[in-house]
Amino acid sequence: MKSSHPFLALSLSLAVSALGAPGKPLKVFLLAGQSNMQGQGIVSSLAEMKEEKPGTLATMLKDPAKAPLLKAWVNAKGEWTEAREDVWVYDVNEFGSRHGRLEFGYGWNLGSRMWFGPEMQFGHLLGDKFDNQVLIIKTAWGGRDLYKDFRPPSSGGTVGPFYTEMIGTVNKVLGDLKAQFPRYTGQGYEIAGFVWWHGWNDFCNPNTGVPEYAKNLTNLINDVRRDLKVPKLPVVIGEFTGPWGADCKEPAALAIRKAQKDVAEKPEFVGTAKFVVTHDFVRTAEQSPTQEGYHEFKNGETYFLLGDAFGKAMISLLPK
Repeated sequence: MKSSHPFLALSLSLAVSALGAPGKPLKVFLLAGQSNMQGQGIVSSLAEMKEEKPGTLATMLKDPAKAPLLKAWVNAKGEWTEAREDVWVYDVNEFGSRHGRLEFGYGWNLGSRMWFGPEMQFGHLLGDKFDNQVLIIKTAWGGRDLYKDFRPPSSGGTVGPFYTEMIGTVNKVLGDLKAQFPRYTGQGYEIAGFVWWHGWNDFCNPNTGVPEYAKNLTNLINDVRRDLKVPKLPVVIGEFTGPWGADCKEPAALAIRKAQKDVAEKPEFVGTAKFVVTHDFVRTAEQSPTQEGYHEFKNGETYFLLGDAFGKAMISLLPK
């Protein structure tokens, strides 16, 4: 829409950038996994730990070499910007649910602005990519495996309750968008991509989760596409991380990582799936806020880089 009045034209332009182009369908992206996908990255450790630890976003901002990575997240004064209006998030985990504009607070401790996950940089990249309003639906529950908890229907046996809840959450949110996002104007939606970042609990079960991981992940992709009625849904598979130390050489850990890569490269998924190598993003415990290797030491830089890589991989799969 154009206007000959400069002020009105500027107002319309700002409105479109804030909420997405009117009339264009929502671009919907699904993020799923376990506690890592919930978001264990720390924005600032000052309030809870009484000091700013290495590896938080706050320490990144003080590093001239790393601060430019966060330029979209801060204003000219170096302060965190307000929530992004053109990207919405619906997040559910074992602690509850939260929905609203893209901002800090969609980490494992929902609502606490101390935490964030891959959705932040992923959302910024996809928000920049489209004029459409973007919606991220994130379903992630701590300590859940693919062998049983997320078990897809095509794998046989009992369908995993968290597979069922994942699909049910997507259908619930998309079935009544106005209830969750009052600024939704009825423009419809398009399910545009799926990101799977997972692996710890199957790695911990070498007799069950590991040998079946490739089969179950293949079935997960096919079943999600079938149940959401998007046959060629773009899929990003994030490499199982954890601490790239002693466990890196354990057969079970290597087997999970190989299975994830092999599935993404199957002929049936060529051009519609991508494996994202993540181990270069993991920092050491000494460079991080905590000693929790299974949560990437809660390193904020790691979680920024993960979201960045997932977002870029997704964009590369989208129709040109």
